[in-house]
Amino acid sequence: MIDRKAHALELQRFDSQYRSGTLVIAGMDEVGRGPLAGNVVTACVVIPENPLIEWIDDSKKLSESRREKVYDQIMANALYVGIGQVGPDEIDRINILQATKKAMRTAACSVPADIFLIDAVTGLGLNGREVPVIHGDAVSYSIAAASIIAKVVRDRQMLELDAVYPEYGFARNKGYGTREHIDAIRKYGPCPEHRRSFIGNFI
Repeated sequence: MIDRKAHALELQRFDSQYRSGTLVIAGMDEVGRGPLAGNVVTACVVIPENPLIEWIDDSKKLSESRREKVYDQIMANALYVGIGQVGPDEIDRINILQATKKAMRTAACSVPADIFLIDAVTGLGLNGREVPVIHGDAVSYSIAAASIIAKVVRDRQMLELDAVYPEYGFARNKGYGTREHIDAIRKYGPCPEHRRSFIGNFI
């Protein structure tokens, strides 16, 4: 069993190496680069060291119910939370990497931060030092917090889309290319929320 407090403190220690004096650190992450449908969603979060939120971790390591609870804790304690997103049509037009960067710039557009710890993305042109971190959501407290915010926001969107387009199973697959989802695309054709550049091989 993982010691949640010790793990959260370890993630904080990673961030602390960039903290000096009054420098403000923001963490940034994205969710939704790989799915066949829905938005790419990014979050930029400035989260204080205290109170320690012991369950902050890579969003993929937490259950859906746990993510929802930690989301509420982050929102209640964060000094800043920014959300950026780009929809399927624009993803098709400018490609997923450029869409991710655009969404990240939107999320960070008004953050009072000096240093941005960013999960693996470079060259955003932000007003501060950009530090790309490979697997950042697994090693950085701030990036992990951003990963949870982005994941919960996007998952809620996919639940809403499931009510509109129930035939694709968005509530279960969250837009990812499961066999059920691909079979539904072949049977019903794409809906407006599908990324045409992603599903070309399936229709």
